[in-house]
Amino acid sequence: MLHFPVLLKESVELLTSNGGKVYVDATVGLGGHAYHILSRREDIYLIGIDKDPYALEESKKRLSPFEGRFSLYQADYEDIEEVLKAEGIERVDGILMDLGVSMLQLKTPERGFSFKENAPLDMRMDPKQKLTAYYVVNRYKERDLVRIIKEYGEERFAYRIAKAIVGARRKNPIETTKELADIVEKAIPKGFYKKIHPATKTFQAIRIEVNRELWHLKNALLKIPHLLNPKGRIAVISFHSLEDRIVKQTFRYFEKEGLFELLTKKPITPSEEEIKQNPPSRSAKLRVAQRV
Repeated sequence: MLHFPVLLKESVELLTSNGGKVYVDATVGLGGHAYHILSRREDIYLIGIDKDPYALEESKKRLSPFEGRFSLYQADYEDIEEVLKAEGIERVDGILMDLGVSMLQLKTPERGFSFKENAPLDMRMDPKQKLTAYYVVNRYKERDLVRIIKEYGEERFAYRIAKAIVGARRKNPIETTKELADIVEKAIPKGFYKKIHPATKTFQAIRIEVNRELWHLKNALLKIPHLLNPKGRIAVISFHSLEDRIVKQTFRYFEKEGLFELLTKKPITPSEEEIKQNPPSRSAKLRVAQRV
């Protein structure tokens, strides 16, 4: 699978230029960033975390040239403290978090993340968890659908979409991504969205709800200060305003408390060349802070 790690050069350089030896890729995915972190110096040891077991299989293959210098765990980045305890490590020199859905998940139709392929409504990053997109779409009350579509999708037509979903499921359960995408598209004024598919924001909202992404992000970030050595760094790549706002506000809080120094006063964004090579990177923002 062709994979372009986002903001690769910038994130790896800023993360590892403190000269540390132990780093965590808390969203290791297909191993793109992890590979280049391990390539930086021969004395680097990397701990990779991902809740998706299929991603871990791929990253293990990708990182095979560095056998003995990395370990992989199936866990949420919120569980980073427990992972470090399993490794017998209290603090590390850097932590990378590359947020959002991975290309592996989007390109595996049966996972139900994308409306481009017809598939069961799933969207679970961890296949073992109980909550699915099917449950959200077919069981949530209308007011709760309005809330998540409006809040997590930042969708101005949230009420119309939720009403359309509830109306459709009264006749028959909504079972596939195509069914849901068609319902959303019909609920939005024709031609309103020209650059993105009309269902994009709704699918994002449901995915965030299914995986509790913002909740886990907040909890994970609050644990970071006591997991980093002095001069240890936290680098976070976000893809939409809700994530970036949480990262920005948390970093500023840490700075105010005298715990961190901000290394990026403003977020680093992809170059025109990177966006041309990898269009999905266009919304990425990188923020980095260093433990005092």
